[in-house]
Amino acid sequence: MTDGTRPVQEGPPPVPAAPPVEVRIGATVQDTARDRVGVVMAHQGPYFQLRPLGGGREWDADPTYVRPLNPAELLSARLTQANTRSRTRLGLGASQPRD
Repeated sequence: MTDGTRPVQEGPPPVPAAPPVEVRIGATVQDTARDRVGVVMAHQGPYFQLRPLGGGREWDADPTYVRPLNPAELLSARLTQANTRSRTRLGLGASQPRD
């Protein structure tokens, strides 16, 4: 017997999470959630600990949003970091206008 009501749908079914990417410590990856590039320093609990290419403070990244860089992206990231470092050493910080 039915009472004439239809089952209530609570929204679309959850989308399965992307499988975690296997990366090694020392690999250069992109954290797509933060749009940052970093080097994998460790894997603790469910997260990767990433450090910026030029050094600095580590951050936790969800493996779902981490992807390895291809060779062209890696070269571009290293070039960007080298250019930033050279401007900083010349006293031309990133926020200062250039002539």
